[in-house]
This record gives sequence, structure tokens and C-alpha cells, in this order.
Amino acid sequence: MKSRPTKQKLKQRGILKERVFGCDLGEHLLNSGLDVPQVLKSCSEFIEKHGVVDGIYRHSGVSSNIQKLRLNHLF
Repeated sequence: MKSRPTKQKLKQRGILKERVFGCDLGEHLLNSGLDVPQVLKSCSEFIEKHGVVDGIYRHSGVSSNIQKLRLNHLF
């Protein structure tokens, strides 16, 4: 009698897919090996490519530090 394939083998074959919605975020990130969920990365890339990004991302704190962050991000 053959043993069942492991979860890893099923994922490699494309039979088992990782859940994105309706699962624990920490568990999803651990399983996917990502630091940021792909859906958030895709959305932010689209906004930065096609939208106005000034004011979307907020940095709280000292205004001189915020200016430094902005200048470093532009270059």
C-alpha cells in the first residue's frame, strides 16, 4: 500500500494551493515565505505606478525625519 504524498509534494504539483483569504495572516505569511502578503504588494505597486502617491503613505514623527525619508525615497 502506498503512503499519501506530503503537503509539500502536493504543493509542488499544484494540487494543493495555499489559502489567502479566510486564514490567519501570520500562518499565511509563514507558509508563503513572504514578509508582506502578495495582494498588498500588488496593490501598492499598482498605486505607485498609476496613481498619485503623495500623502498615501503616512509617517508619524518629527517633520525633519519625515523629510529625510521622503528625500531618500525619491533617489
